[in-house]
Amino acid sequence: MPLAFLYDGITRIRNYMYDTGWKPSTQFDLPVICVGNLVVGGSGKTPMVEYLIRLINPSHQIATLSRGYRRQSKGFRIVNEKDDPATVGDEPFQLFRKYGGLVTVAVGEERALAVPHILDQYPETQVILLDDAFQHRRIKPGYSILLTEYNRLFYNDSVIPAGRLRENAGSAQRANVVVVTKCPVNLTEDEMQSITQHIQKFTDKPVFFSGICYGNPVPLNDSAYPFQKNVILVSGIAQSSHLENHIRQAYTLLKHFHFRDHHHYTLKDLETIVRYYKECTLSACALTTDKDRVKLERPEFAEILRSIPVFYLPIEMVFLRNGKEFDAGVTEFINRG
Repeated sequence: MPLAFLYDGITRIRNYMYDTGWKPSTQFDLPVICVGNLVVGGSGKTPMVEYLIRLINPSHQIATLSRGYRRQSKGFRIVNEKDDPATVGDEPFQLFRKYGGLVTVAVGEERALAVPHILDQYPETQVILLDDAFQHRRIKPGYSILLTEYNRLFYNDSVIPAGRLRENAGSAQRANVVVVTKCPVNLTEDEMQSITQHIQKFTDKPVFFSGICYGNPVPLNDSAYPFQKNVILVSGIAQSSHLENHIRQAYTLLKHFHFRDHHHYTLKDLETIVRYYKECTLSACALTTDKDRVKLERPEFAEILRSIPVFYLPIEMVFLRNGKEFDAGVTEFINRG
């Protein structure tokens, strides 16, 4: 707790300096939307960015920008066909694989410097999506979307190292909207109301509730193997409980190979998984996430993965209610810009 008080004090002073103009924030002439959270770890930021791409792209040219967490390169970089998860980070590469023909995907630690580079190379850009940038105060976004996971609501947490908050809960007031993510589909109106009341002790902005919609398993590398209901789950994500619960409900979970978030897979990892599959007495298949998929499609893994059936599970973020109100708020902001 003493370290948490110290950390809290430092972040409060930092935010005060940005709020009062002692430290400068850059604003841009085009609409800039920030997607972020208050906690360390995942809260569903990438599914939200993908949701925004699907919402905005039909009418506007988009560029996404993140720092490219745990990438092996440095500086500003536009993601291209020569890149992989190691050079740009797994989540930016995932966005590039899915939307690279429709949007510009960029990475850069100094985002206030990266945005002008994007506009110089792609002057047709009309909207910038900042991924995981709620604490990046050097850019002042026009619209901020704050995510908080249903199982780790920010108002029940403490700042690090006592808890997982990057800054105190009062920072939620910087957001334009708050979205509670990864909610159960049967979340009741009473519980939504209770959560909303707790959140609105820190901000009077609208609160929305979203869940994860899982698609049908898709073969990795166009495998000809049939999908099996007995599943060997392979994941390297921050919070896997929601995924694991879905797998248990929809299939028979034999084993979960759970790696740390942003894990870089090795041949040794895959050999362990393949060995378990071959020793299994049941007809089974390996199932991984869309995020992990892009790291498993590396050429050096192709031969070993051809020896077993491997599938990945597409996901989309969906609103439990009032989704059109959320969409209207975003599109109204963009149209004003």
